[in-house]
Amino acid sequence: MNSKQQKIFSTLFDNPVKKNIKWSDIEKLIVGVGGQISQGDGSRVRIVIGGQSLNIHTPHPQKELKPYQVRAIRKLFIDQGIKS
Repeated sequence: MNSKQQKIFSTLFDNPVKKNIKWSDIEKLIVGVGGQISQGDGSRVRIVIGGQSLNIHTPHPQKELKPYQVRAIRKLFIDQGIKS
């Protein structure tokens, strides 16, 4: 992880959940930790980290994730032993 990814990773674990986390930053973070993102139908994407997957819809038309999406991605990281 580079320094920007580390900052985003730290923000991912903030409480209360930040509402300004951009999807593009999360994509880079996931790839930075060795995860994969595959496009599904429409705005649906599958995130895979360490064999565990999460299906979410990419935010649109805005670029920022909703709090429930941030919490789901945070849980995926925690479940894989990747914590702040």
